Amino acid sequence: MCDSEIHQGLVQSSQMSRRTVVLMGAVAAGFATSGFAADVVEKDVTVTTPDGSADAVLYHPAGKGPWPAVLVWPDILGLRPVFRDMGKRLAAEGFVVLVPNPFYRSKRAPVVDGEFDFSKPADREKVMALRQAMTDPGIDKDATAFVAFLDAQSQTDKRKKVGVQGYCMGGPLSFRTAAAVPNRIGAVASFHGAGLVTPESSSPHLLIPRTKAAYLIAIAKNDDARQPEAKTALKAAFSAAKRPATVEVYPADHGWCVPGSQVYDAAAAERAWGELIRLYKANLR
Repeated sequence: MCDSEIHQGLVQSSQMSRRTVVLMGAVAAGFATSGFAADVVEKDVTVTTPDGSADAVLYHPAGKGPWPAVLVWPDILGLRPVFRDMGKRLAAEGFVVLVPNPFYRSKRAPVVDGEFDFSKPADREKVMALRQAMTDPGIDKDATAFVAFLDAQSQTDKRKKVGVQGYCMGGPLSFRTAAAVPNRIGAVASFHGAGLVTPESSSPHLLIPRTKAAYLIAIAKNDDARQPEAKTALKAAFSAAKRPATVEVYPADHGWCVPGSQVYDAAAAERAWGELIRLYKANLR
């Protein structure tokens, strides 16, 4: 579970600051470097799950394909414009990408409008209540439904494995996805994942033996400072399960991969992005 200390840099404003504009410009520049950037198809979709109808956005390169598929779990602020941009950028690399609203049982996206500051208890409670309403069995059902939806797309290359990536709370959700559909998930990436190692029997790292994926675990330096033993536990779990994995502490704070946050670190985010693409290119086959 995420807490206020972890999310000290998670701020959303209805008015973009000059710094945010500059950062988003850097992301746009990243789009421009991709051969698919001008030819990405975007479509708002509804995914039927055992618990209802999940709103989501689907991306794929223009053309018939097929391309390998990727599921993107957002952070605790959910599906919003910045994650739409990230989904589009990923599709530009040659993937069919689904970015769902993980809180669809409670509210359609965007779940946060206007000003938001995670350091404020009233704001924090809004999203924490949404996260607490999610259950592990529900997440597993959602993951299965989302992967099945991707496989049902004509643009998806079903001969290739599926990737899954998550940010903050999306890290544990990505682990659960890999365990829920192990025969389809070939690669898992977690960026400043919150709660990958916990004392509970439901700890995400205990799911690793049930998976068949390669992993990229990018840990924030302040997360590592709070829980330095987590990386050791993760490495031990990967080794015991004989799962290929890269576990690295980045010199950036929690939330550094998401443009627009106060802690966004463009250099570290781009390095993490490059590692993500290499992970997928090597394992979604």
